Amino acid sequence: MSQRTETGTYKKELEDVLVAEDEQFPFSLIVWNDDVNTFDWVIQSLIEVCEHSAEQAEQCALFIHYNGKYAVKHGEFTQLRPMCEALLDRGISATVEEAVEG
Repeated sequence: MSQRTETGTYKKELEDVLVAEDEQFPFSLIVWNDDVNTFDWVIQSLIEVCEHSAEQAEQCALFIHYNGKYAVKHGEFTQLRPMCEALLDRGISATVEEAVEG
């Protein structure tokens, strides 16, 4: 992702926001980092496609940028596949993968 102004790190807040989405779900929607999409576009897409709050989407974008990928949503394959396709249609690299426990 291309750089944009960052106001700090959000690891703790992201963990708090995502605590409701735990490992009970068998699949994860993974978004992959690239050098093409801006933070703003990824954030907007996560809000519109995955129904994230603005704060959650921004935190996910930071994780994607610094870790190379991030599981932005957990759930059933039939729920995540349309979201994955919508992100791909927007030019954002995404996959649905079986969740790994541990």
